[in-house]
Amino acid sequence: MTVPAFTASGPNAAPSRMLEALGAIIAELAGERPLEASIETTLASLRAVLEADEAAIWLPSATSLSRAWSTGGSDTGAADVQAMLSTGVFEAEGIVGARIAGANRGAGALVVRLRRRLVAEERQLVLAVANLLSPKLAHAEKSRRLEVEVEVRTAEIDRERRFTDKIIDSLPVGLYVIDREYRIQAWNRKRETGMQGVSREEALGRTIFEILHRQPGEMLRREFDDVFATGRIHEYQMESMATGELRTYRISKVPMRLGDWAVTHVITIGEDVTDWKEAQSRFAHAEKLAAIGQLAAGVMHEINNPLATIAAIAEGLEFKLADAEKAGAVISPDTKEYLTIIDNEVARCKAIVDGLLDFSRPKQVLRERVDMNEVVERTMLLLKHHVRFKRMHVVRELAPALERVPQASSEQLVQVLMALLLNAMDASGGERGTITIRTKVGPTPGEGVIVEVVDQGHGIARSELNKIFEPFYTTKEAGKGTGLGLSICYAIIQDHRGRIEVDSTPGQGSVFRVILPTVDR
Repeated sequence: MTVPAFTASGPNAAPSRMLEALGAIIAELAGERPLEASIETTLASLRAVLEADEAAIWLPSATSLSRAWSTGGSDTGAADVQAMLSTGVFEAEGIVGARIAGANRGAGALVVRLRRRLVAEERQLVLAVANLLSPKLAHAEKSRRLEVEVEVRTAEIDRERRFTDKIIDSLPVGLYVIDREYRIQAWNRKRETGMQGVSREEALGRTIFEILHRQPGEMLRREFDDVFATGRIHEYQMESMATGELRTYRISKVPMRLGDWAVTHVITIGEDVTDWKEAQSRFAHAEKLAAIGQLAAGVMHEINNPLATIAAIAEGLEFKLADAEKAGAVISPDTKEYLTIIDNEVARCKAIVDGLLDFSRPKQVLRERVDMNEVVERTMLLLKHHVRFKRMHVVRELAPALERVPQASSEQLVQVLMALLLNAMDASGGERGTITIRTKVGPTPGEGVIVEVVDQGHGIARSELNKIFEPFYTTKEAGKGTGLGLSICYAIIQDHRGRIEVDSTPGQGSVFRVILPTVDR
Protein backbone atom coordinates (compact mmCIF):
# COMPACT_ATOMS: atom_id res chain seq x y z
CA MET A 1 0.00 0.00 0.00
CA THR A 2 1.31 3.46 -0.93
CA VAL A 3 0.37 6.50 1.18
CA PRO A 4 0.62 9.70 -0.90
CA ALA A 5 2.93 12.49 0.29
CA PHE A 6 1.38 15.71 1.55
CA THR A 7 2.59 19.06 0.15
CA ALA A 8 1.35 22.59 0.83
CA SER A 9 -0.21 24.02 -2.35
CA GLY A 10 -2.43 26.87 -1.24
CA PRO A 11 -2.97 29.58 1.31
CA ASN A 12 -5.57 27.56 3.19
CA ALA A 13 -3.59 24.31 3.16
CA ALA A 14 -2.63 22.73 6.48
CA PRO A 15 -0.21 19.92 5.65
CA SER A 16 0.92 19.39 9.21
CA ARG A 17 -2.65 18.99 10.39
CA MET A 18 -3.38 16.48 7.62
CA LEU A 19 -0.23 14.55 8.49
CA GLU A 20 -1.13 14.44 12.16
CA ALA A 21 -4.61 13.15 11.32
CA LEU A 22 -3.18 10.53 8.96
CA GLY A 23 -0.69 9.38 11.58
CA ALA A 24 -3.46 8.99 14.15
CA ILE A 25 -5.57 7.04 11.67
CA ILE A 26 -2.65 4.75 10.77
CA ALA A 27 -2.03 4.09 14.46
CA GLU A 28 -5.70 3.40 15.04
CA LEU A 29 -6.01 0.90 12.17
CA ALA A 30 -2.75 -0.83 13.15
CA GLY A 31 -3.84 -1.23 16.78
CA GLU A 32 -5.42 -4.17 18.56
CA ARG A 33 -8.92 -2.77 18.74
CA PRO A 34 -11.75 -4.54 16.87
CA LEU A 35 -12.13 -3.43 13.25
CA GLU A 36 -15.62 -2.03 13.85
CA ALA A 37 -14.40 0.31 16.57
CA SER A 38 -11.29 1.34 14.57
CA ILE A 39 -13.38 2.24 11.50
CA GLU A 40 -15.79 4.29 13.57
CA THR A 41 -12.87 6.20 15.17
CA THR A 42 -11.23 6.69 11.73
CA LEU A 43 -14.43 8.15 10.24
CA ALA A 44 -14.88 10.42 13.20
CA SER A 45 -11.27 11.67 12.91
CA LEU A 46 -11.62 12.23 9.15
CA ARG A 47 -14.87 14.13 9.57
CA ALA A 48 -13.36 16.33 12.28
CA VAL A 49 -10.13 17.23 10.40
CA LEU A 50 -12.07 18.04 7.21
CA GLU A 51 -14.93 19.78 9.08
CA ALA A 52 -17.35 17.62 7.06
CA ASP A 53 -21.07 17.10 7.57
CA GLU A 54 -20.78 13.32 6.92
CA ALA A 55 -18.12 10.63 6.57
CA ALA A 56 -19.22 7.16 5.46
CA ILE A 57 -18.03 3.88 4.02
CA TRP A 58 -20.18 2.28 1.29
CA LEU A 59 -19.78 -1.36 0.39
CA PRO A 60 -21.34 -3.53 -2.33
CA SER A 61 -24.53 -5.35 -1.39
CA ALA A 62 -26.36 -8.06 -3.30
CA THR A 63 -27.86 -5.60 -5.81
CA SER A 64 -26.28 -2.17 -5.20
CA LEU A 65 -24.26 -0.24 -2.62
CA SER A 66 -25.18 0.20 1.02
CA ARG A 67 -23.89 2.42 3.82
CA ALA A 68 -21.81 0.14 6.08
CA TRP A 69 -20.46 2.75 8.53
CA SER A 70 -21.11 6.46 8.84
CA THR A 71 -20.79 9.42 11.17
CA GLY A 72 -22.67 12.70 10.93
CA GLY A 73 -25.62 13.03 8.60
CA SER A 74 -26.91 10.49 6.09
CA ASP A 75 -28.11 12.56 3.14
CA THR A 76 -25.90 10.91 0.51
CA GLY A 77 -27.72 8.37 -1.66
CA ALA A 78 -26.51 5.09 -3.07
CA ALA A 79 -27.22 6.22 -6.63
CA ASP A 80 -24.94 9.26 -6.19
CA VAL A 81 -22.10 7.10 -4.93
CA GLN A 82 -22.60 4.46 -7.63
CA ALA A 83 -22.51 7.13 -10.35
CA MET A 84 -19.21 8.55 -9.17
CA LEU A 85 -17.32 5.24 -8.71
CA SER A 86 -16.00 5.27 -12.28
CA THR A 87 -12.95 7.29 -11.18
CA GLY A 88 -10.58 6.62 -8.29
CA VAL A 89 -11.15 10.02 -6.62
CA PHE A 90 -14.27 12.05 -7.29
CA GLU A 91 -15.83 15.34 -6.18
CA ALA A 92 -19.25 16.54 -7.23
CA GLU A 93 -22.25 18.29 -5.71
CA GLY A 94 -20.55 18.65 -2.30
CA ILE A 95 -19.50 14.99 -2.18
CA VAL A 96 -15.87 13.89 -2.16
CA GLY A 97 -14.89 10.23 -2.25
CA ALA A 98 -12.26 7.60 -3.00
CA ARG A 99 -12.58 4.04 -4.23
CA ILE A 100 -12.02 1.26 -1.67
CA ALA A 101 -10.71 -1.73 -3.62
CA GLY A 102 -10.17 -5.35 -2.74
CA ALA A 103 -13.57 -6.91 -2.14
CA ASN A 104 -14.45 -9.87 -4.39
CA ARG A 105 -17.92 -8.47 -4.76
CA GLY A 106 -16.61 -5.24 -6.36
CA ALA A 107 -15.43 -1.78 -5.26
CA GLY A 108 -16.70 0.21 -2.34
CA ALA A 109 -16.14 3.86 -1.52
CA LEU A 110 -15.05 6.25 1.27
CA VAL A 111 -17.41 9.23 0.94
CA VAL A 112 -17.17 12.67 2.63
CA ARG A 113 -19.97 15.23 2.26
CA LEU A 114 -19.15 18.87 3.02
CA ARG A 115 -20.03 22.43 1.95
CA ARG A 116 -16.79 23.44 0.23
CA ARG A 117 -14.25 22.13 -2.17
CA LEU A 118 -11.21 20.32 -0.77
CA VAL A 119 -7.66 21.42 -1.31
CA ALA A 120 -5.14 18.96 -2.74
CA GLU A 121 -3.76 17.88 0.66
CA GLU A 122 -7.29 17.10 1.88
CA ARG A 123 -8.02 15.05 -1.24
CA GLN A 124 -4.75 13.19 -0.66
CA LEU A 125 -5.84 12.49 2.93
CA VAL A 126 -9.15 10.98 1.74
CA LEU A 127 -7.29 8.85 -0.82
CA ALA A 128 -4.73 7.72 1.79
CA VAL A 129 -7.44 6.70 4.25
CA ALA A 130 -9.24 4.78 1.46
CA ASN A 131 -5.98 2.98 0.64
CA LEU A 132 -5.50 2.13 4.33
CA LEU A 133 -9.05 0.80 4.63
CA SER A 134 -8.94 -1.35 1.44
CA PRO A 135 -6.78 -4.24 2.80
CA LYS A 136 -8.46 -4.06 6.19
CA LEU A 137 -11.93 -4.40 4.71
CA ALA A 138 -10.81 -7.04 2.18
CA HIS A 139 -9.29 -9.09 5.00
CA ALA A 140 -12.40 -8.60 7.13
CA GLU A 141 -14.60 -9.71 4.24
CA LYS A 142 -12.50 -12.83 3.64
CA SER A 143 -12.54 -13.60 7.35
CA ARG A 144 -16.29 -13.13 7.46
CA ARG A 145 -16.72 -15.30 4.36
CA LEU A 146 -14.53 -17.95 5.95
CA GLU A 147 -16.57 -17.75 9.16
CA VAL A 148 -19.76 -18.18 7.14
CA GLU A 149 -18.26 -21.17 5.31
CA VAL A 150 -17.17 -22.67 8.62
CA GLU A 151 -20.64 -22.10 10.07
CA VAL A 152 -22.27 -23.67 7.00
CA ARG A 153 -19.89 -26.63 7.02
CA THR A 154 -20.30 -27.07 10.77
CA ALA A 155 -24.08 -27.04 10.33
CA GLU A 156 -23.78 -29.62 7.52
CA ILE A 157 -21.54 -31.85 9.66
CA ASP A 158 -23.97 -31.51 12.55
CA ARG A 159 -26.90 -32.45 10.28
CA GLU A 160 -24.95 -35.42 8.91
CA ARG A 161 -24.05 -36.52 12.44
CA ARG A 162 -27.67 -36.25 13.59
CA PHE A 163 -28.80 -38.14 10.47
CA THR A 164 -26.24 -40.89 11.11
CA ASP A 165 -27.29 -41.05 14.77
CA LYS A 166 -30.91 -41.34 13.66
CA ILE A 167 -30.06 -44.23 11.34
CA ILE A 168 -28.14 -46.04 14.09
CA ASP A 169 -30.97 -45.43 16.57
CA SER A 170 -33.54 -46.75 14.09
CA LEU A 171 -31.77 -50.06 13.58
CA PRO A 172 -33.64 -53.03 15.12
CA VAL A 173 -30.40 -54.17 16.76
CA GLY A 174 -28.50 -53.20 19.87
CA LEU A 175 -25.26 -51.40 18.96
CA TYR A 176 -22.42 -49.89 20.92
CA VAL A 177 -18.81 -48.88 20.22
CA ILE A 178 -15.82 -49.03 22.56
CA ASP A 179 -12.27 -47.69 22.18
CA ARG A 180 -8.98 -49.32 23.18
CA GLU A 181 -9.57 -48.28 26.79
CA TYR A 182 -12.84 -50.26 26.67
CA ARG A 183 -14.75 -46.98 27.14
CA ILE A 184 -18.13 -46.63 25.44
CA GLN A 185 -18.12 -44.07 22.62
CA ALA A 186 -21.53 -44.83 21.09
CA TRP A 187 -24.70 -46.41 22.48
CA ASN A 188 -27.78 -46.62 20.29
CA ARG A 189 -31.43 -46.31 21.29
CA LYS A 190 -32.08 -50.07 21.18
CA ARG A 191 -29.53 -50.50 23.99
CA GLU A 192 -31.64 -48.09 26.08
CA THR A 193 -34.88 -50.06 25.84
CA GLY A 194 -36.07 -53.30 27.38
CA MET A 195 -35.76 -54.75 30.85
CA GLN A 196 -31.94 -54.50 30.79
CA GLY A 197 -31.80 -51.10 29.05
CA VAL A 198 -29.19 -48.54 30.10
CA SER A 199 -29.54 -44.86 29.15
CA ARG A 200 -27.05 -43.33 26.75
CA GLU A 201 -26.08 -40.66 29.27
CA GLU A 202 -25.27 -43.32 31.82
CA ALA A 203 -23.27 -45.46 29.38
CA LEU A 204 -21.14 -42.99 27.39
CA GLY A 205 -17.63 -42.54 28.70
CA ARG A 206 -17.76 -45.46 31.12
CA THR A 207 -16.04 -48.79 30.60
CA ILE A 208 -18.10 -51.61 29.16
CA PHE A 209 -17.38 -53.70 32.26
CA GLU A 210 -19.20 -51.12 34.42
CA ILE A 211 -22.34 -51.42 32.27
CA LEU A 212 -22.61 -55.08 31.20
CA HIS A 213 -22.75 -57.62 34.02
CA ARG A 214 -24.42 -60.68 32.47
CA GLN A 215 -21.17 -61.87 30.88
CA PRO A 216 -17.98 -62.36 32.94
CA GLY A 217 -15.65 -59.38 32.57
CA GLU A 218 -12.58 -61.42 31.72
CA MET A 219 -14.41 -63.31 28.97
CA LEU A 220 -15.68 -60.02 27.54
CA ARG A 221 -12.18 -58.53 27.67
CA ARG A 222 -10.70 -61.54 25.83
CA GLU A 223 -13.29 -61.21 23.07
CA PHE A 224 -12.51 -57.51 22.56
CA ASP A 225 -8.75 -58.09 22.74
CA ASP A 226 -9.01 -60.78 20.05
CA VAL A 227 -10.74 -58.32 17.69
CA PHE A 228 -8.19 -55.56 18.49
CA ALA A 229 -5.30 -57.96 17.89
CA THR A 230 -6.49 -59.82 14.79
CA GLY A 231 -8.83 -57.34 13.10
CA ARG A 232 -11.29 -60.18 12.45
CA ILE A 233 -15.05 -60.11 12.98
CA HIS A 234 -16.06 -62.20 15.98
CA GLU A 235 -19.57 -63.78 15.82
CA TYR A 236 -21.41 -66.10 18.18
CA GLN A 237 -24.91 -66.85 19.48
CA MET A 238 -26.11 -66.67 23.03
CA GLU A 239 -29.39 -67.34 24.83
CA SER A 240 -30.88 -65.05 27.46
CA MET A 241 -33.90 -64.99 29.77
CA ALA A 242 -33.56 -61.25 30.42
CA THR A 243 -36.97 -60.51 28.86
CA GLY A 244 -38.72 -63.27 30.82
CA GLU A 245 -38.66 -65.76 27.94
CA LEU A 246 -35.82 -67.60 26.28
CA ARG A 247 -34.47 -65.54 23.38
CA THR A 248 -31.53 -66.20 21.07
CA TYR A 249 -29.17 -63.38 20.08
CA ARG A 250 -26.46 -63.19 17.44
CA ILE A 251 -23.55 -61.10 18.74
CA SER A 252 -21.11 -59.60 16.21
CA LYS A 253 -17.95 -57.75 17.20
CA VAL A 254 -16.68 -55.73 14.22
CA PRO A 255 -13.25 -54.03 14.02
CA MET A 256 -13.19 -50.30 13.23
CA ARG A 257 -10.13 -48.29 12.09
CA LEU A 258 -9.91 -44.51 12.21
CA GLY A 259 -6.52 -44.68 10.48
CA ASP A 260 -5.02 -47.07 7.96
CA TRP A 261 -3.63 -49.82 10.18
CA ALA A 262 -4.44 -50.53 13.80
CA VAL A 263 -7.95 -51.28 15.04
CA THR A 264 -9.01 -48.31 17.15
CA HIS A 265 -12.56 -49.26 18.09
CA VAL A 266 -14.82 -52.31 18.21
CA ILE A 267 -18.47 -52.13 17.14
CA THR A 268 -20.70 -54.65 18.93
CA ILE A 269 -24.06 -55.54 17.38
CA GLY A 270 -26.65 -57.67 19.17
CA GLU A 271 -29.53 -58.99 17.06
CA ASP A 272 -32.52 -60.99 18.26
CA VAL A 273 -32.58 -64.02 15.93
CA THR A 274 -35.10 -66.12 17.86
CA ASP A 275 -37.72 -66.01 15.10
CA TRP A 276 -35.09 -66.63 12.41
CA LYS A 277 -33.71 -69.60 14.33
CA GLU A 278 -37.20 -71.05 14.75
CA ALA A 279 -37.87 -70.57 11.04
CA GLN A 280 -34.61 -72.35 10.24
CA SER A 281 -35.61 -75.20 12.51
CA ARG A 282 -38.99 -75.47 10.79
CA PHE A 283 -37.31 -75.43 7.40
CA ALA A 284 -34.84 -78.12 8.46
CA HIS A 285 -37.75 -80.15 9.83
CA ALA A 286 -39.61 -79.82 6.53
CA GLU A 287 -36.50 -80.99 4.68
CA LYS A 288 -36.29 -84.02 6.95
CA LEU A 289 -39.91 -84.84 6.26
CA ALA A 290 -39.33 -84.55 2.52
CA ALA A 291 -36.26 -86.79 2.75
CA ILE A 292 -38.22 -89.40 4.71
CA GLY A 293 -40.99 -89.27 2.14
CA GLN A 294 -38.51 -90.00 -0.62
CA LEU A 295 -36.97 -92.81 1.45
CA ALA A 296 -40.36 -94.33 2.15
CA ALA A 297 -41.36 -94.21 -1.52
CA GLY A 298 -38.20 -96.05 -2.46
CA VAL A 299 -38.23 -98.85 0.09
CA MET A 300 -41.89 -99.45 0.95
CA HIS A 301 -42.33 -102.41 -1.43
CA GLU A 302 -38.95 -103.86 -0.51
CA ILE A 303 -39.96 -103.88 3.17
CA ASN A 304 -43.65 -104.84 2.81
CA ASN A 305 -42.96 -107.89 0.67
CA PRO A 306 -40.63 -109.70 3.12
CA LEU A 307 -42.89 -108.64 6.01
CA ALA A 308 -45.85 -110.27 4.26
CA THR A 309 -43.79 -113.42 3.72
CA ILE A 310 -42.75 -113.57 7.40
CA ALA A 311 -46.35 -113.02 8.54
CA ALA A 312 -47.62 -115.77 6.20
CA ILE A 313 -44.98 -118.27 7.37
CA ALA A 314 -45.71 -117.45 11.02
CA GLU A 315 -49.40 -118.01 10.39
CA GLY A 316 -48.63 -121.32 8.66
CA LEU A 317 -46.50 -122.45 11.59
CA GLU A 318 -49.34 -121.62 13.97
CA PHE A 319 -51.71 -123.85 11.97
CA LYS A 320 -49.15 -126.71 11.88
CA LEU A 321 -48.56 -126.42 15.65
CA ALA A 322 -52.31 -126.47 16.23
CA ASP A 323 -52.65 -129.63 14.11
CA ALA A 324 -49.73 -131.30 15.91
CA GLU A 325 -51.19 -130.37 19.26
CA LYS A 326 -54.52 -131.98 18.26
CA ALA A 327 -52.59 -135.11 17.26
CA GLY A 328 -51.20 -135.35 20.82
CA ALA A 329 -47.82 -133.75 20.34
CA VAL A 330 -46.43 -131.70 23.20
CA ILE A 331 -45.66 -128.12 22.11
CA SER A 332 -43.23 -126.06 24.14
CA PRO A 333 -44.75 -122.84 25.56
CA ASP A 334 -41.70 -120.97 24.28
CA THR A 335 -42.59 -121.92 20.71
CA LYS A 336 -46.02 -120.31 20.98
CA GLU A 337 -44.49 -117.25 22.63
CA TYR A 338 -41.95 -116.90 19.81
CA LEU A 339 -44.70 -117.00 17.21
CA THR A 340 -46.66 -114.38 19.12
CA ILE A 341 -43.57 -112.15 19.23
CA ILE A 342 -43.07 -112.62 15.47
CA ASP A 343 -46.70 -111.57 14.81
CA ASN A 344 -46.42 -108.51 17.04
CA GLU A 345 -43.10 -107.34 15.59
CA VAL A 346 -44.34 -107.79 12.01
CA ALA A 347 -47.40 -105.68 12.91
CA ARG A 348 -45.14 -103.03 14.47
CA CYS A 349 -42.90 -102.89 11.40
CA LYS A 350 -45.96 -102.55 9.19
CA ALA A 351 -47.20 -99.66 11.34
CA ILE A 352 -43.86 -97.91 10.88
CA VAL A 353 -44.00 -98.40 7.12
CA ASP A 354 -47.60 -97.14 6.99
CA GLY A 355 -46.56 -94.07 8.92
CA LEU A 356 -43.79 -93.40 6.43
CA LEU A 357 -46.23 -93.79 3.56
CA ASP A 358 -48.31 -90.95 5.00
CA PHE A 359 -45.35 -88.69 4.20
CA SER A 360 -44.55 -90.07 0.75
CA ARG A 361 -48.03 -90.52 -0.67
CA PRO A 362 -50.68 -88.49 1.19
CA LYS A 363 -54.10 -90.06 0.92
CA GLN A 364 -56.75 -88.33 -1.10
CA VAL A 365 -59.22 -87.20 1.55
CA LEU A 366 -62.46 -85.29 1.50
CA ARG A 367 -61.93 -81.58 2.10
CA GLU A 368 -64.74 -79.50 3.60
CA ARG A 369 -65.46 -76.86 6.21
CA VAL A 370 -64.99 -78.47 9.61
CA ASP A 371 -66.25 -77.49 13.06
CA MET A 372 -63.45 -78.21 15.54
CA ASN A 373 -65.90 -78.68 18.41
CA GLU A 374 -67.48 -81.54 16.44
CA VAL A 375 -63.99 -82.98 15.79
CA VAL A 376 -63.31 -82.93 19.54
CA GLU A 377 -66.58 -84.71 20.27
CA ARG A 378 -65.89 -87.41 17.64
CA THR A 379 -62.42 -87.96 19.05
CA MET A 380 -63.75 -88.33 22.59
CA LEU A 381 -66.36 -90.83 21.37
CA LEU A 382 -63.64 -92.99 19.82
CA LEU A 383 -61.47 -92.86 22.94
CA LYS A 384 -64.34 -93.51 25.36
CA HIS A 385 -63.87 -97.28 25.11
CA HIS A 386 -60.09 -97.21 25.36
CA VAL A 387 -59.19 -99.29 28.47
CA ARG A 388 -56.36 -97.10 29.74
CA PHE A 389 -58.19 -93.88 28.86
CA LYS A 390 -61.08 -94.82 31.16
CA ARG A 391 -58.81 -94.21 34.15
CA MET A 392 -58.25 -90.57 33.16
CA HIS A 393 -60.46 -87.62 34.02
CA VAL A 394 -61.01 -85.63 30.83
CA VAL A 395 -62.27 -82.03 31.04
CA ARG A 396 -63.83 -80.44 27.96
CA GLU A 397 -63.75 -76.63 27.64
CA LEU A 398 -65.28 -75.88 24.25
CA ALA A 399 -65.80 -72.30 23.11
CA PRO A 400 -69.22 -71.77 21.50
CA ALA A 401 -69.70 -70.39 18.00
CA LEU A 402 -66.30 -71.27 16.60
CA GLU A 403 -65.72 -70.39 12.97
CA ARG A 404 -65.14 -73.37 10.69
CA VAL A 405 -61.77 -74.55 9.38
CA PRO A 406 -61.79 -74.36 5.53
CA GLN A 407 -60.60 -77.12 3.21
CA ALA A 408 -60.07 -79.53 6.11
CA SER A 409 -60.25 -83.27 6.62
CA SER A 410 -62.18 -84.16 9.75
CA GLU A 411 -60.67 -87.67 9.66
CA GLN A 412 -57.11 -86.32 9.73
CA LEU A 413 -57.93 -83.78 12.45
CA VAL A 414 -59.45 -86.59 14.56
CA GLN A 415 -56.20 -88.48 14.02
CA VAL A 416 -54.21 -85.49 15.31
CA LEU A 417 -56.33 -84.97 18.43
CA MET A 418 -56.36 -88.69 19.19
CA ALA A 419 -52.55 -88.82 18.99
CA LEU A 420 -52.22 -85.77 21.26
CA LEU A 421 -54.69 -87.18 23.82
CA LEU A 422 -52.99 -90.60 23.88
CA ASN A 423 -49.62 -88.87 24.33
CA ALA A 424 -51.10 -86.89 27.21
CA MET A 425 -52.30 -90.15 28.76
CA ASP A 426 -48.82 -91.70 28.37
CA ALA A 427 -47.20 -88.58 29.85
CA SER A 428 -49.42 -89.03 32.90
CA GLY A 429 -48.05 -92.55 33.36
CA GLY A 430 -51.40 -94.16 32.68
CA GLU A 431 -52.43 -93.34 36.24
CA ARG A 432 -55.48 -91.44 37.31
CA GLY A 433 -55.07 -87.83 36.35
CA THR A 434 -56.70 -84.92 34.57
CA ILE A 435 -56.43 -84.11 30.90
CA THR A 436 -58.03 -80.93 29.57
CA ILE A 437 -59.02 -80.37 25.96
CA ARG A 438 -60.24 -76.88 25.11
CA THR A 439 -61.11 -74.84 22.05
CA LYS A 440 -60.69 -71.07 21.83
CA VAL A 441 -61.41 -68.34 19.33
CA GLY A 442 -58.14 -67.06 17.85
CA PRO A 443 -57.16 -63.38 17.44
CA THR A 444 -57.30 -63.33 13.60
CA PRO A 445 -58.85 -65.41 10.79
CA GLY A 446 -55.36 -66.74 10.05
CA GLU A 447 -55.30 -68.08 13.63
CA GLY A 448 -59.05 -68.37 13.95
CA VAL A 449 -59.35 -71.50 16.13
CA ILE A 450 -57.03 -72.82 18.81
CA VAL A 451 -57.27 -76.33 20.27
CA GLU A 452 -55.22 -77.12 23.39
CA VAL A 453 -54.51 -80.50 24.99
CA VAL A 454 -53.25 -80.02 28.55
CA ASP A 455 -51.82 -82.74 30.76
CA GLN A 456 -50.33 -82.80 34.26
CA GLY A 457 -47.65 -85.34 33.43
CA HIS A 458 -43.87 -85.43 33.69
CA GLY A 459 -43.34 -82.68 31.11
CA ILE A 460 -40.66 -82.35 28.45
CA ALA A 461 -37.12 -81.08 29.01
CA ARG A 462 -36.25 -77.83 27.24
CA SER A 463 -33.44 -79.59 25.36
CA GLU A 464 -36.00 -81.97 23.80
CA LEU A 465 -38.68 -79.47 22.81
CA ASN A 466 -37.09 -78.74 19.43
CA LYS A 467 -36.80 -82.46 18.62
CA ILE A 468 -40.20 -83.93 19.49
CA PHE A 469 -41.65 -83.28 16.01
CA GLU A 470 -38.70 -84.98 14.29
CA PRO A 471 -39.46 -88.39 12.75
CA PHE A 472 -38.38 -91.36 14.89
CA TYR A 473 -37.62 -89.16 17.89
CA THR A 474 -39.49 -90.32 20.99
CA THR A 475 -39.19 -89.85 24.74
CA LYS A 476 -41.12 -93.03 25.44
CA GLU A 477 -39.55 -96.26 26.57
CA ALA A 478 -38.22 -98.68 23.96
CA GLY A 479 -41.04 -100.60 22.27
CA LYS A 480 -43.75 -98.11 23.33
CA GLY A 481 -43.52 -95.68 20.46
CA THR A 482 -42.23 -95.34 16.91
CA GLY A 483 -41.46 -91.62 17.08
CA LEU A 484 -43.76 -90.96 14.11
CA GLY A 485 -46.96 -89.84 15.86
CA LEU A 486 -46.08 -86.17 16.42
CA SER A 487 -44.29 -86.00 13.05
CA ILE A 488 -47.47 -87.08 11.31
CA CYS A 489 -49.51 -84.60 13.39
CA TYR A 490 -47.07 -81.86 12.38
CA ALA A 491 -47.40 -82.75 8.68
CA ILE A 492 -51.23 -82.89 8.83
CA ILE A 493 -51.56 -79.51 10.57
CA GLN A 494 -49.04 -77.93 8.20
CA ASP A 495 -51.06 -79.30 5.28
CA HIS A 496 -54.08 -77.53 6.78
CA ARG A 497 -52.10 -74.23 6.71
CA GLY A 498 -51.85 -74.22 10.48
CA ARG A 499 -49.17 -74.87 13.04
CA ILE A 500 -48.67 -76.88 16.20
CA GLU A 501 -46.88 -75.57 19.28
CA VAL A 502 -45.92 -76.96 22.68
CA ASP A 503 -45.27 -75.39 26.08
CA SER A 504 -43.90 -77.67 28.76
CA THR A 505 -42.48 -77.47 32.27
CA PRO A 506 -40.68 -80.57 33.55
CA GLY A 507 -42.56 -82.07 36.48
CA GLN A 508 -45.71 -79.98 35.86
CA GLY A 509 -47.05 -81.02 32.47
CA SER A 510 -47.39 -79.92 28.88
CA VAL A 511 -49.71 -77.96 26.63
CA PHE A 512 -49.93 -78.95 22.97
CA ARG A 513 -51.58 -76.20 20.92
CA VAL A 514 -53.05 -76.62 17.43
CA ILE A 515 -53.71 -73.34 15.59
CA LEU A 516 -55.77 -73.36 12.39
CA PRO A 517 -57.24 -70.73 10.02
CA THR A 518 -61.00 -70.22 9.84
CA VAL A 519 -63.68 -68.73 7.59
CA ASP A 520 -67.18 -67.42 8.29
CA ARG A 521 -69.77 -70.10 8.76
